[in-house]
Amino acid sequence: MSTSTNTVSHQIVVVGGGTAGITTTAQLLNKDPSLDIAIVEPSDKHYYQPGWTLVGGGVFTIEQTEREEKDCIPKKATWIKDYVVKLDPDNKAVLTKQGTRVEYEYLILCPGIQIDWHLIKGLPEALGKDGVTSNYSKDYAPYTWEVINNFKGGTAIFTFPATPIKCGGAPQKIMYLADDTFKSKSEVGVNTKVIYSNATAKMFPVPAYCETLEKVVDRRHIEVKYHHNLKEIKSETKEAIFEVTTDEGVSEVSLKYDMIHVTPPMSAPDFVKESPLAIQEGPSKGWADVNKNTLQHNVYPNVFSIGDASSLPTSKTAAAIRKQAPVLVENLLALISANSQKGQYDGYTCCPLITGYGTTVMAEFDYNKQPTSTFPFDPTKERYSMWLVKKYFFPWLYWNIMLKGKVF
Repeated sequence: MSTSTNTVSHQIVVVGGGTAGITTTAQLLNKDPSLDIAIVEPSDKHYYQPGWTLVGGGVFTIEQTEREEKDCIPKKATWIKDYVVKLDPDNKAVLTKQGTRVEYEYLILCPGIQIDWHLIKGLPEALGKDGVTSNYSKDYAPYTWEVINNFKGGTAIFTFPATPIKCGGAPQKIMYLADDTFKSKSEVGVNTKVIYSNATAKMFPVPAYCETLEKVVDRRHIEVKYHHNLKEIKSETKEAIFEVTTDEGVSEVSLKYDMIHVTPPMSAPDFVKESPLAIQEGPSKGWADVNKNTLQHNVYPNVFSIGDASSLPTSKTAAAIRKQAPVLVENLLALISANSQKGQYDGYTCCPLITGYGTTVMAEFDYNKQPTSTFPFDPTKERYSMWLVKKYFFPWLYWNIMLKGKVF
């Protein structure tokens, strides 16, 4: 980090220009255009990341999920195009890679999640070639489709890690699209074994949807290996090494693969983990320490956090931000005007679980892991209508409604 060369001040500083940062900033400025808001975000491009499963499945191109960041940031906001390297809440400041000290009255922390590729030995070197891929990067999602479409048969492994991740359903969604593609080619389908290596004990954390997904893997004859956490890729021998946890203890197993889709471990960004704003101990260590209902920081009242880097105990999805942002906006504006904060977030999130080309389970639920359907029918069923919503409606909604700060 370079030494500080200049200081700027803004009433509200938003760390992160992704879904949470743009949506919240747009809603704040729609409510009060006089607010002085700066967004710290280094990227030139903004991506609709929920679309990357469909990129990996050959439905979208990566370009269809991409926009210019400058076109997404609200016009009345100041864009500080830089990386945050340090949070200094005791002095109400953020330090950037280029040496700018950004002072604030109020901070909104939503930098997204950090992909920890390096925690799987051999993975960074193996990615993007010889059948090793991941939809969790714009650089490899197109390669996922290349691998799936050109697959000649053998063992196809799909993994789920032991950490929280963004979009908890994504690791298996691409598996079902791959399985459909394999079976559409008779000589490939009969010569392919699909394995889901899952570090957890269940297909999905919400029982009602878990039951549906268990039926899906049974119907497809997919082999599910629970408590299997990927630790290493040996690309030269095409082996995946898993740590397996059972009642007897921890062991290591090796599975041969012809293709493997890796969902890497994830965490809060390092600058969050290393700051006073992070939870310091326990299973949620490292995530931004906020009240799960008000979204206000538990130690620093002028700080709020939503989205993937927050400690909110719900699935990390764009749909969760749709419900989090209005609560944050209501409570921050109340704080600024010295009124009581009444906004309450109930943990709502949504994970459109693609179960094949043309079928999706619209998994909506709250903190209590209870289905909370927006639609007037049983949400646990696979539906063609929900596939259409996922493929066509949600991307339009994202670019034209959500990022414009319209509440719906």
